[in-house]
Amino acid sequence: MKRKNKKNQKHEKFIEDTGTQRKSLDEINGSIDVPDNAGYFKTLMAYTGPGALIAVGYMDPGNWITSIGGGAQFKYTLLSVVLLSSLIAMLLQAMSARLGIVTGRDLAQLTRDRTSKVGGFILWVITELAIMATDVAEIIGSGIALELLFGFPLIVGITITAFDVLILLFLMKLGFHKIEAIVATLVAVILFVFAYEVFLSKPDALGVLGGYVPRAKILTNQPMLYMALGIVGATVMPHDLYLGSSISQTRKYDINDHDSVKKTIRFTIADSNIQLTIAFIVNSLLLILGAALFFGTNSELGRFVDLFNALSNSKIVGAIASPILSMLFAIALLASGQSSTITGTLAGQIIMEGFIHLRMPLWAQRLLTRLISIAPVLAFAIYYNGNEAKIEGLLTFSQVFLSIALPFAMIPLILFTSDKKLMGAFVNRPWVKYLSWIVAVILIILNIQLIWTTLF
Repeated sequence: MKRKNKKNQKHEKFIEDTGTQRKSLDEINGSIDVPDNAGYFKTLMAYTGPGALIAVGYMDPGNWITSIGGGAQFKYTLLSVVLLSSLIAMLLQAMSARLGIVTGRDLAQLTRDRTSKVGGFILWVITELAIMATDVAEIIGSGIALELLFGFPLIVGITITAFDVLILLFLMKLGFHKIEAIVATLVAVILFVFAYEVFLSKPDALGVLGGYVPRAKILTNQPMLYMALGIVGATVMPHDLYLGSSISQTRKYDINDHDSVKKTIRFTIADSNIQLTIAFIVNSLLLILGAALFFGTNSELGRFVDLFNALSNSKIVGAIASPILSMLFAIALLASGQSSTITGTLAGQIIMEGFIHLRMPLWAQRLLTRLISIAPVLAFAIYYNGNEAKIEGLLTFSQVFLSIALPFAMIPLILFTSDKKLMGAFVNRPWVKYLSWIVAVILIILNIQLIWTTLF
């Protein structure tokens, strides 16, 4: 008992010290009220929102090509990879949320506090590259969607996406709940579009169910393994771990009260798991759509424009081909890109504040993080004169950057949530600790394989 009390005292001392430091996303930290003595579902609704912002990172445009391509090449076999990736995401995001709620600090702040000045700078550079890599898919996806929907030249579409940060600044004035509601609406649009398109495609129901059963041939078939690695690499996003540790603190709770912390963890993780289940459904729908419409057609589906054109081509997708399907695809792509850019900009601010303690006006800080992300894409687009094929080639390299950056977010997360001094009574249970290390080692090995296969 004495030993337990000593551990709790260390945790309480850490919380006391934390109280004098700058909070993560200070302008929205603890800004949303939650009911004290309400029923389960009313309380859950009050906590619902951050999970939607997390979920969009797991179904952003970077996932689309790998998921649809996986279905087109190997039918329903890789649905098991989508399922396993989603379960891993739930595990990591639950740890991330618990870290933020218990410590009152985000992952970037804690990582910087426990590294040297040089080490912190190196980690910031790696993480900033990950944010840029994440934004590549979102910017390209939004730019191409604007081109497909309104006929804007791609360079113009990409430039327009630079100003969507102004929308975020306006929404922040209205309250963080408004941002959560808008992102949730965009997620609903994506879900509806692909559910409708899958319904029209009439997939094989038994084949879909069988696809969720893992197959040994995924590991032995080199092209299938490569596509599986691409799905995993596009699903588990490092920036979401930083984001989750911060926005889990947007609800009001008493960090010094065990029951208040426990309640906040419980409902925040419930929200996260519900929204990540929706992301799992969307990624499944993407793969099922690829299998039902494109498997066996030998179609070239390596780009967003190819997918857009294929949905209106009866020689490829049969009788359901329609310009309406193509337009719905473009609308969903724009919704995905815009929702992802909102969360990417927030994650960029968290990382910049946490790692380098940047002090500047919020509007300038958000504009800076956006410009850092969009500059290489815009430069690439200008250099290749708006060539979609060349620009979308950046997507491959963006996944390589994400693969490199993932361990630098995942390993500190596991270490911190397994630290009794930091977490007190909410430290990782043994099974969570060992399972998370197993997952980390497997993901690192798979990502090394993905990097090697992609580059060589």
